[in-house]
Amino acid sequence: MENKNRFDFLKNKKIFFIIPIAVAVITIITALIIGVPVDIEFKGGTMLTYSYTGTIDVNAVKSTVEGMNLGTVGVTTGSAFGSDLETVQVSFASEQGLTAEVQVQVTDTLRQQFSENALELVNSQDVKPSAGFSFFLKCFVAVIFSFILLIIYIGLRFKNIGGWSAGAFALVALANDVFMVFATFVFMRLSIDANFMAVILTILGYSINNTIVLYDRVRENRKLYGKKLTIDELVNTSINQSLTRSIKTTVTTAIAVLSMCVVSLICGVESIVSFVFPMFVGLIAGCYSSIFIAGPAWAVWKNAHPDKKKNA
Repeated sequence: MENKNRFDFLKNKKIFFIIPIAVAVITIITALIIGVPVDIEFKGGTMLTYSYTGTIDVNAVKSTVEGMNLGTVGVTTGSAFGSDLETVQVSFASEQGLTAEVQVQVTDTLRQQFSENALELVNSQDVKPSAGFSFFLKCFVAVIFSFILLIIYIGLRFKNIGGWSAGAFALVALANDVFMVFATFVFMRLSIDANFMAVILTILGYSINNTIVLYDRVRENRKLYGKKLTIDELVNTSINQSLTRSIKTTVTTAIAVLSMCVVSLICGVESIVSFVFPMFVGLIAGCYSSIFIAGPAWAVWKNAHPDKKKNA
């Protein structure tokens, strides 16, 4: 029997459990104290779209508008649909939105500050938070539904190793991934928007794949070694066997995502940065939870709740 483990994951399981718990607690406390930025689509507000000529500094536009103390401000650039006009969109997240007088004040200030760009207001739109809430609710229902299907799938596929408990701890690992992505938004002061939900849904699918690979190794090793290995030895062996694959897959994907993040920072495309950097953190968290949480936590449970058939 080949059981040469390069690293004893079960020996340090308490440390591996404490780290994500500490991050989650700090994140929640920070969010409660300083709040969490919320994008206009979830909070409501006003979006002003201007056409412009030449080259415009997005950061300078944002600084100018933020100096007017009108709440959370977002600035993005793009092109007007069906024309060659370059546009800059300024969004103000607030429950009431901007009055017509304030909109005129914002427009006059921007025209004066960026007179060389010939700014012209092409669209003014009030956004209600109900649309964003509906989108968030649909995503939440999709996540809950996928969790239920996930538990059923793992419970049936890995029933010979206690699949229902394995499914439960797979969800614990996924919850850690969600908190790590949320922590990224909190500490980097990124607004909760559609990018947040997109990152969450992507990371959940990526992370569960690594966890299922680990459970598959546990199942195969149980068939191969039977009772020759204790639960701790079984899980430890399985993690070491799947470790190289998990790390290589994560590193390859993370490098590609990080490269996109660097290019976006250089080009000043903030909307892409708010997606790819949390994605990078989520990939690392997904690899961590699959290796250091899902397997060791399941082993702790199985040791505390041995199979009834075995006791009989």
